[in-house]
Amino acid sequence: MSQRVDQDPAAQKPVLRRRVVVRRLVFTTVVLTILALLFALPWWALVYSSTDWPTPVVAVGTLVFVAMLIALPTFMFLGHGPRHLDWAARLGDALLGVVWVLFVWTLIGDLLRLALLIGGVDNPARSRIVAIFTLVAVVVLLAWGFVEAMRIPRVVRLDVTIPRLGRDLDGTTVVAITDTHYGAIDRAKWSAGVVEAVNELNADIVCHVGDIADGTVTQRRLQAEPLASVRARLAKVYVTGNHEYFSEAQGWLDYMTEIGWESLHNRHVVVGKGGSELVIAGVDDATARGSGLEGHGANLAEALRGADPDSPILLLAHQPKQVKQAEAAGVDLQLAGHTHGGQMWPFNFLVRLDQPVVHGLAKFGERTQLYTSRGSGFWGPPFRIFAPSEITLITLRAS
Repeated sequence: MSQRVDQDPAAQKPVLRRRVVVRRLVFTTVVLTILALLFALPWWALVYSSTDWPTPVVAVGTLVFVAMLIALPTFMFLGHGPRHLDWAARLGDALLGVVWVLFVWTLIGDLLRLALLIGGVDNPARSRIVAIFTLVAVVVLLAWGFVEAMRIPRVVRLDVTIPRLGRDLDGTTVVAITDTHYGAIDRAKWSAGVVEAVNELNADIVCHVGDIADGTVTQRRLQAEPLASVRARLAKVYVTGNHEYFSEAQGWLDYMTEIGWESLHNRHVVVGKGGSELVIAGVDDATARGSGLEGHGANLAEALRGADPDSPILLLAHQPKQVKQAEAAGVDLQLAGHTHGGQMWPFNFLVRLDQPVVHGLAKFGERTQLYTSRGSGFWGPPFRIFAPSEITLITLRAS
């Protein structure tokens, strides 16, 4: 008969410490490798490789890239680390966007380099033409992307047919905003403009589908306050996104309730016209359970407890991949955000690796439809490139 011998907890501590050290080393190595690629490739293509720039140009260009390489992780740590310095977050986020666009368009510049090579253009003229093209493209795209990020979102209009919808609810309008991401850049005026645009649509139902802010209610209250003025005939409803769980998700649920919204923390409300009813349910973000916050975690069964099984269901769930649970529960329409439509092309292709839909209307199974918004605000880099923001106006139609 064998006897189980438990290892001394004191003896396990060095092993655990070594594992933590190894994980940190691996993480640091990956981050440094990514940073090296993001900066080294543009530096090589624009400053050094075959361009034959004068020595002062090479020296200044190299110093600029070295300074950005040092500044990016420094600002990101100060802005998004324990100190949460907004000025550092603004600089770090902007620099991250600049580097991403520079990296992408350096790669695209290689296509021009190939065309010039085939056309018989020799170096250094060929490399200089590519470098100038890349820099001009980056400056133009960043300027345009900044304007797109800061503007009041355009209204995207679509009809969605829900076969189970009662005739009295045919034509019901649903306005969705999501991913407002009130953050380091003070956008109180922008927030008021979004609310004005929403109110002009005179909707029956207004939804905020999560990622309301990066920070606590205390930090972002002034930017969120205009939401108190949103008008809707039947309901104003809100669910958490993943970013609420980086700060204080319960605080945002409480705040939205305080200013007159229904915070759908794994629960539902019922709205109706005449003899027709619509169940509006909401669940926590997919990351809520892993946050460790007591009482939080997406629970669609709990959200639908007591709902009439014959009534159509409109579900608010921040991430598109939560549609698996929606389909299994017989949800008619899920509204989601999270993806930002990629925000900065071609990041949308990376988003697609994690989410079933990046933007737009899609169908899952016999009943469930999913609409994924590109979001109303932006996260991090204050740029939107080939992924415009939106306020979504959905008109529900009975079949």
